[in-house]
Amino acid sequence: MKTIAVIGLGYVGLPLAVEFGKIRNVIGFEIKQDRIDELLRGHDSTLETTDEDLKEAIHLSYTTNIEEIRPVQIYIIAVPTPTDKNNRPDLTPLIKASETVGKVLKDGDIVIYESTVYPGATEEDCVPVLERFSGKKMNQHFYVGYSPERINPGDKVHTLTTIKKVTSGSTPEIGVEVDELYRQIIKAGTHLATSIKVAEAAKVIENSQRDINIAFVNELSKIFNLMGIDTLEVLEAAGTKWNFLPFRPGLVGGHCIGVDPFYLAQKAQEVGYHPEIILAGRRLNDSMGSYVATEMVKLMVKAGKPVKGSKSLMLGITFKENCPDIRNTRALDIYHELRDYDIDVDIYDPWASPAEVMHEYGVAIVSEINNPEKYNSVVLAVAHDEFKALDFNDFKKNGAIIYDVKSILPKEIVDARL
Repeated sequence: MKTIAVIGLGYVGLPLAVEFGKIRNVIGFEIKQDRIDELLRGHDSTLETTDEDLKEAIHLSYTTNIEEIRPVQIYIIAVPTPTDKNNRPDLTPLIKASETVGKVLKDGDIVIYESTVYPGATEEDCVPVLERFSGKKMNQHFYVGYSPERINPGDKVHTLTTIKKVTSGSTPEIGVEVDELYRQIIKAGTHLATSIKVAEAAKVIENSQRDINIAFVNELSKIFNLMGIDTLEVLEAAGTKWNFLPFRPGLVGGHCIGVDPFYLAQKAQEVGYHPEIILAGRRLNDSMGSYVATEMVKLMVKAGKPVKGSKSLMLGITFKENCPDIRNTRALDIYHELRDYDIDVDIYDPWASPAEVMHEYGVAIVSEINNPEKYNSVVLAVAHDEFKALDFNDFKKNGAIIYDVKSILPKEIVDARL
């Protein structure tokens, strides 16, 4: 069997390399030596792959040396596709990875992209880089595939092998080969798309659709709050109909849902269409952190509590529950908005790395909750299991205002919830 190189060993690349590494030769390529060192010690700090899974990947090796991936026949690129400060697609990691592969590309090789992009990015942005650095032409000397990742960080039920995989290739024959490759590890099966652009479009609308649905219930939450109606009770009642979609209000961050719609919007504008619903959903979802903080301050004022100089505790900084991933976390919006009111905010999150939070956002987090009675307000921003076990009566002893963003606490304990 052909040897595989997985370029990028993050949340997406590592699980992929591990599953293939259980049955065939795989080289994991990563530019960060400390990440390689961690994996060689048998542990994945993202927690997407267990220590046992790493041990079972007996055909997997790691390297930062480009020369060690030169003999490979199949390259799978799984690097981040973020947005810049203006929410424009940033293809820098993808272009750099393409440059790396282009330098070692040989006749007959296949390059498969897993990163989420807008329709056309693989063939219009990545392939020219491969051709320039290799001196070769697609479909004459080398071939390309696209199989978008569907990793859901922290989800131990819907994992790589249990989620159906979309596949595609630059020729019908390569599409079949790419599809057969993934069938070796994907228990849920595959879907061979008719073209790379179809596969790219399918991926980017998955998260755009979810983003819009969440924006809808976030808007409902704002409306029902003004009407004095509990949103969760409304959703539970509406959910008794068989075809009602069970979305919940909340913060929308992370590397997918909060980013992918901008990729689709950018491409739409390039072809002359200004997307309205997609960008409206993004604006609304990005406003929720500020909304939560403002509502918290209103509750404090109504309760006669001081705002300026008060002490607040924010529970959670990761972008979702039971996961150490802090990429594009919108919980940070709550923190900054509260700070703008001159509120002193402590952040506690047993899942997040304090060093990583400081490096990425310049914010310190506390290692434990000392003296719960000192807090005037508490915001439950992330639904970690550890927070469900807290005794919130300890905070209520001093009359703290409690805002439950995730609606996981008993209604009688909280002062407000989305």
